[in-house]
Amino acid sequence: MLNFKSGGAPGAQRPLQQPITSYRSWGRQSLAAHRNVYKPSWADELGRFDDADAPVLAFGLGRSYGDSCLNDGGYLIDITAMDHVMSFDAGSGRIRCAAGVSLATILQLVVPRGWFLPVTPGTKFVTIAGAIANDVHGKNHHCEGTIGCHVTQFELLRSNGTRLVCSPEQNPEWYAATIGGLGLTGIIVWVEIQLKKILSSKIAVDTITFRSLNEFLDITKESEQAGFDYTVAWIDCFSGRDARGIFYCGNHADTGEVVAKGAAGRGFKVPFAFPEFVLNRVTVKAFNTLYYTLKAGKRRTRNVDYDPFFYPLDTVPEWNLIYGRRGLMQYQCLVPEAASEAFQEILRKISDSGEGSFLGVIKKFGNIRSPGMMSFPRPGLTLALDFPFRGDHTLRLFDHLDHIVMNVHGALYAAKDARMSRSMFEASYPNLERFRAFVDPHLSSGFWRRVQAEVRR
Repeated sequence: MLNFKSGGAPGAQRPLQQPITSYRSWGRQSLAAHRNVYKPSWADELGRFDDADAPVLAFGLGRSYGDSCLNDGGYLIDITAMDHVMSFDAGSGRIRCAAGVSLATILQLVVPRGWFLPVTPGTKFVTIAGAIANDVHGKNHHCEGTIGCHVTQFELLRSNGTRLVCSPEQNPEWYAATIGGLGLTGIIVWVEIQLKKILSSKIAVDTITFRSLNEFLDITKESEQAGFDYTVAWIDCFSGRDARGIFYCGNHADTGEVVAKGAAGRGFKVPFAFPEFVLNRVTVKAFNTLYYTLKAGKRRTRNVDYDPFFYPLDTVPEWNLIYGRRGLMQYQCLVPEAASEAFQEILRKISDSGEGSFLGVIKKFGNIRSPGMMSFPRPGLTLALDFPFRGDHTLRLFDHLDHIVMNVHGALYAAKDARMSRSMFEASYPNLERFRAFVDPHLSSGFWRRVQAEVRR
């Protein structure tokens, strides 16, 4: 049993050798001081924790942008030392990993053997348990859904010590509640997923320019009909309602070698937090114009390594420091495709605000339903933009965007959020009341406490 009350733990379970109780999220504006942090290496070091005198939360590699991975005033169980692959069948593509194994580690093992992740987010530096807890999506949502669609089973540890093996057939309601459940239903101990067979680690990519939202939708439809597995677009947030950008579509190449890329970023490491004046309306607008100009033109097809296609920012360690000492906030919303006018209004609001972003991504989600009851993706258009945090000015912009999204029955992504209100959360997740019954009473996070607070007036 974990003995949280005494600040220590018996047996092999232990606090960090030199406890570091202050953890930041990737956005760097959410800082939490924890009572203690425990770092187990093996599943048998985990036990019941229902005697804790404060809430408990599992922590992975900390790539959530806001406070969904933090537990200010409570305890963290840092799972990153639980980083061993338990089994891998190179014939069937089934892999079982302990909770703290990163997607980067999985790729290092499986790509040379002709397999790939069925779904991957924009960074490989997330744990497999964190990917499940946030039910991550990727460029192939329209044909593969979320990562939860490919989870065959996992083990869940509840605070009272109960261990549940969960799958579509075994404990199916716990399976549904935990996929996308933000780590609130229990501690994920291990995960088994079905991988995707590939012939080459290269990606054959087409690059296409678009100059309006309608043109983006037309290209998306044509690309899906042509059988492209991966589709996504960069969007110039200063183009307003015109929504100009660069569309990328691709597939794994039919021939070539299968080579795993480096597990760690090898590019220029950002040495310190940039001064706030570096990212402003003028510099970001200039960058967006230059990027669009360089990429615009005739349709181009080329083969690229999977790393720059799926994980362009992973080559720049600690790229979040570019946004300055106050950090960044990401706003990722979803609106129904029929509400294209609302989408254009969102772009106009952002452009008029001067709160520009050079990391703007637009994607059309497909109709494949996730097994997770709290999953974010659903049919519609999703827009993700990173903003330097400017205090009240940024928060007012996000409040305006919330109003637009809520009016068309859209949603916000909890994994990217650092300020969502209770009313916006309830509007975004229609299965919330059903989900509450599965939340472990001894688990919580800064995010969960925030969205349970009184509705903002």
